[in-house]
Amino acid sequence: MRSRSVPLAAGLCLAALSLPTGAEELQFDATLELGAEMRAFPNSPAYGPQRDRALSPSLYLEPEFTADWNGGDDRFTLVPYVRFDRDDDRRTHADIREANWLHIGDGYDLVVGADKVFWGVTESRHLVDIVNQSDAVEDIDLEDKLGQPMVQLAVPSDWGTASFFVMPYFRERTFPDRRARLSGGVRIDSTASYDSGAEEFHPDVAVRWSQVIGDFDIGLSHFHGTSREPRFLVLDAADATNLTPHYDLIDQSGLDLQYTTDAWLWKLEAIGRGGHGDYFGAAVAGFEYTLFGLAGTDMDLGLLAEYQYDGRDEDGDAPGVLGNNDTFVGARLTLNDVDDSSLLAGAVVDNEDGSTLLSLEAERRVGDSWKIEAVARFFVNADERNLLLGYEQDDFVGLTLIRYF
Repeated sequence: MRSRSVPLAAGLCLAALSLPTGAEELQFDATLELGAEMRAFPNSPAYGPQRDRALSPSLYLEPEFTADWNGGDDRFTLVPYVRFDRDDDRRTHADIREANWLHIGDGYDLVVGADKVFWGVTESRHLVDIVNQSDAVEDIDLEDKLGQPMVQLAVPSDWGTASFFVMPYFRERTFPDRRARLSGGVRIDSTASYDSGAEEFHPDVAVRWSQVIGDFDIGLSHFHGTSREPRFLVLDAADATNLTPHYDLIDQSGLDLQYTTDAWLWKLEAIGRGGHGDYFGAAVAGFEYTLFGLAGTDMDLGLLAEYQYDGRDEDGDAPGVLGNNDTFVGARLTLNDVDDSSLLAGAVVDNEDGSTLLSLEAERRVGDSWKIEAVARFFVNADERNLLLGYEQDDFVGLTLIRYF
């Protein structure tokens, strides 16, 4: 099994030093999430090395352990994660999603160790969300994240919350095995190259200010360090399917903004980035309008639309990107029932060549201890110049049965 766990000795030592001497002060809790997933691929693969199997099963385990003391002002959290996949050797992997000590002080919050942090407001693409690396073997939507070693200090005030991050270790992105589906038929080398001579030990830093002003939720951020997006270098000129990821040093400034008025949510994420060739800007902007109590029922229907722009030079030194001139439309149906049932369907369409990604996600609890999740991805009308072309034969439907302990 591949293990991409993070070095946590410093964080664990700090957490241990903060534990109380009296065991009676400690409050422990432990939970376990166990999932069985089945993916169905209706089409034969487009590339010779890929395994031609219609059904692809996998299992995952995600326990969570917490210990609280000092009246809840201190907490240690440990969340390991393991997945076993029959058909993708790299998707069989382990990670430490969280292993950190949280201390709530007088006018500040401090986190030391591996943690997950999310920034952003838009639905179709998260431009400003740069702290954690994507665990790309989990799903191509890049929503799953690896745990990031960090020291995080948050200082709330009447003027907003200022958060400071120091990240001493970089996590490389995970990629499917060449023989697996959703790999695009390419082999991505497990040894990366870096701009920095310190490689994965280059210290990254970030700062963010967030505030609610009336109906506006505002976030401003800046990041300096190793890009979470790699660009790919050809290892062998005779075989362009053998690639190695290269991680550049970048500076990225970001804005996330949400305006709430009645049933409308107006959303914007925008960045400016240097370090990937010429300095460029990118943005995602759109809205979500909710129809509450649909047709006299308890259901709510949210209608979504967003435009994606990215000004990077993909022919230069910037990583390739799908959402450079695309439109997203979708709908979110929330049943508001006791089983917490919901469905999200959407399409991202390239405005230049018509390449389309169709997506559907649904979930529903079954009793107190079970949950069913369904996901479907379809790659339609992929143009030969579009990055979606590598997935054109990899339409799939996935079903996951989850048991909580």
